[in-house]
Amino acid sequence: MNHNASLPAPPRRVGRMLLPGLLVLGLAGVLFVMRGPLMMSAPRCAAGRWHGCFDTFNGVVLMTLVALPLSLLVVWVLARRRRAAGVPSAWRLSLAEVAMVHGTVPFVWMTLMPGGGAGVVPARVSLVPLRDLVTMGPLGIGGNLLVFASLGFFAPIRWTAPASVPRVLALGAGCSVLVETAQYVFRLDRVSSVDDVLVNAAGAALAALASRHWWRTGPHAEAVNSGAAEPVVCDRPAL
Repeated sequence: MNHNASLPAPPRRVGRMLLPGLLVLGLAGVLFVMRGPLMMSAPRCAAGRWHGCFDTFNGVVLMTLVALPLSLLVVWVLARRRRAAGVPSAWRLSLAEVAMVHGTVPFVWMTLMPGGGAGVVPARVSLVPLRDLVTMGPLGIGGNLLVFASLGFFAPIRWTAPASVPRVLALGAGCSVLVETAQYVFRLDRVSSVDDVLVNAAGAALAALASRHWWRTGPHAEAVNSGAAEPVVCDRPAL
């Protein structure tokens, strides 16, 4: 008798299915909670108005969701071109490239939105670590964790250089420093805070941990592993 047929699914396979399922459920829950504010911006976005759509958080989130089919189409086109050229893991690489852009640009856009006193209020800087975390609140901390989460999740899948959690942490911190510097230089009526850099970098690192399985088993990881496993040839003559 074949006893393997009655065995449960391996834990690793269950883990692979659990993460996408949790992501889908989380996205559905967020959309359900935000359905009211998103629909408030829908008429202005449908009319193509800048004010009330692209200069509001709700409008940017709504347009990000509307542009999702277009991003999926771009993934399909890139993957077909790569497969025709014989590139391995064409779908994985194409999805990583498009998802980085689609998931990062809207958050950076919202971060660089000017406040009511932009250009008038002097630029403000907060360099004391952990002081602004109290004023952020759960919503602010969660939003800052998501700013470079897509970059941290997909960058190690796409490229070999950032394929480690410390490197992704440094990448998220560097990108966040650029954003905070832009807020200060352009006087957007926002506080350039070191806590924003810390939370943004932490979000990128946590996302890299979540995608660790995919970039640890990607084509560039296989190349690195195979290269590291090559035997060392000694030229010393045998005695």
